[in-house]
Amino acid sequence: MPDEPRPEPAASEVGSAGRPLRVAIVGAGPSGFYTAAALLAAGAGGAGPAVSIDLFDRLPAPYGLVRYGVAPDHPKIKAVDRVFEKLCLDPRVRFLGNVELGRDLARDDLLAHFDQIVYAVGGQSDRRLGIPGEDLAGSHSSTGFVAWYSGHPDFLDLEVDLSCAAAAVVGIGNVAMDVARILARPAGDLATTDIADHALEALRTSRVRDVYVLARRGPVQAKCSPPELKELGEIADTGVVVDAADLALDPVSAAECEQDRQAKKNLELLAAYANADGAAAGRRIHLRFLAAPVEILGAEGKVTGLVVERTRLEDAGGGRLNAVGTGETETLPVGLVVRAIGYRSLPLSSLPFDERNGVIPNEKGRILDPATGAPLPREYVVGWVKRGPTGLIGSNKPDGVETAAAMLEDLPALTPVPAEAAAPQAVDALLAARGARPVPFCDWQRLDALEVERGRPDGRPRVKFVRVADMLAALDG
Repeated sequence: MPDEPRPEPAASEVGSAGRPLRVAIVGAGPSGFYTAAALLAAGAGGAGPAVSIDLFDRLPAPYGLVRYGVAPDHPKIKAVDRVFEKLCLDPRVRFLGNVELGRDLARDDLLAHFDQIVYAVGGQSDRRLGIPGEDLAGSHSSTGFVAWYSGHPDFLDLEVDLSCAAAAVVGIGNVAMDVARILARPAGDLATTDIADHALEALRTSRVRDVYVLARRGPVQAKCSPPELKELGEIADTGVVVDAADLALDPVSAAECEQDRQAKKNLELLAAYANADGAAAGRRIHLRFLAAPVEILGAEGKVTGLVVERTRLEDAGGGRLNAVGTGETETLPVGLVVRAIGYRSLPLSSLPFDERNGVIPNEKGRILDPATGAPLPREYVVGWVKRGPTGLIGSNKPDGVETAAAMLEDLPALTPVPAEAAAPQAVDALLAARGARPVPFCDWQRLDALEVERGRPDGRPRVKFVRVADMLAALDG
């Protein structure tokens, strides 16, 4: 039998054109945008509920890590912001920048004005090494260092001293590759990117000639992608130094490599570096495996060296390998240390938080009450604060689809907020009463055009506004 026509929903029914499902997404980075896209796609053509989304971000500029985390010399990756821009131009979506949870809105405000809330706040902090000297001047997290050269307002005053001859980057994921590449790349190569002006000036006078990238395990366990590893060897007047002895594999690593195409390609690239004379170049990136930092040395409060212990891999069973210290150490004469061993999310408002794993406890995006294990009504999570800091930008797409699916599955049991409270103008009135200064997407488009215009004389894609006050002043002017 043919499908019977669906009855038209009442004008007041949640999910109807007259009373769309009102959703707040806190965080306008990739995970927030992909969740919004999934919700809009579900309602396309009347197949699912009509949705109205308010996308909040504490900064006036949208796009999160696309703007403040992607390396300036990777413009193709940044191009995903055009996809996000189309979402913001959809009449079902409102971008409200410069609105911060805890400052302008409370969690209870969101629950009072939205049918469903999604927290997409990412990883605002980083993992620590837990070794002596970690808080010396010249010891930085990759969170801070990347944000510094990307022009994030929170890290403008980070004191990055590049007067030393050598630097160390701890970790060997893609973020570590970005940091090492930015430290080694000639400043002239970055002069046509959107790198922050203050970082570009610091790099112009940098004395760093040796960058040590340290991995506590072996080459097969390296988390960087082959394109990122290959790119190190394409930097002008920069050699990549690898000790061939570090590429000898234990049986477990050899078996792992056979099953992992990325590891196999990385090993091929590393072998090529080991066979080249990278040490003769003007700048050098030293890739050290089986090397674990154990102490950061300092004098007068500043980093002067890094003690590194040689490790060996021990079979822990089940195909797992543990890095165990051998007691053999060396001291690298570095004046800068950047730890790039993973981002970490921070507790948010009064929401539950798993301190050990650095995530909001959840099941497929539904936030769980830690006392009962039951889902909290109407509240969801997506992105790194949901699953931990893993994956690339595109990894957030299936993650957002999963959270959106959970939200839609929960609609039959939803207790919506009153229609008058859910109206966009009610949210606007609340923000006005709080003295907030929301930046809508049309204002961001003005800032975007101004940044592009500022960059045009020097052939740069843009020159960023790096202070919130300057962004607001430009809009008011």
